[in-house]
Amino acid sequence: MSKRRESELAAAVRRATDVDVAECYQCGKCTAGCPMARWMDLGPNQVMRLVQVGDEAAEGRLLESTAIWVCAGCLVCTQRCPKELDPAAVMDALCERSYEAGKVSRERKRILAFHEAFLKVVEKTGRMSEAALVSLYKLKSRDFFSDVALAPAMLRRGKLRLLPQIIRGRKDVRRIFRACRGGATR
Repeated sequence: MSKRRESELAAAVRRATDVDVAECYQCGKCTAGCPMARWMDLGPNQVMRLVQVGDEAAEGRLLESTAIWVCAGCLVCTQRCPKELDPAAVMDALCERSYEAGKVSRERKRILAFHEAFLKVVEKTGRMSEAALVSLYKLKSRDFFSDVALAPAMLRRGKLRLLPQIIRGRKDVRRIFRACRGGATR
């Protein structure tokens, strides 16, 4: 029995996620259950297949894909997989690879701005603050007025607090962020 040859991309994804994409047999259950599939240029099963192929053209298509940035990380694909693979983790690893390679499309930079704003707010306050998130996201994305009309109704319904709640363990949260960035943990 011959040993299969894994592409460099598949090997990198395996190192990052511990997912062996070669085990995916393209049943399509991940894509059938994906609530975001209609907004993706590639379904989750197609992403898995392109990682399996792993040549330069496949990697280029993946790193510039909308699918990896539109993925909500809801894990429906992972739950539905009969092989117990984790397509959501693969999508996340591809996002990181796309970001590191400078391949994030202009349209997807707003999604990246949202992720960065979200993490910065959690790092500073120890939990999510919607007002702080919206403010930071608007500054990062330069999208100041697209949804400003929603704010009054959200305030009336108590869905948007103006002041963030600060938790006691925020130093611990900052330590976790430093550790994830490769910094000292103490």
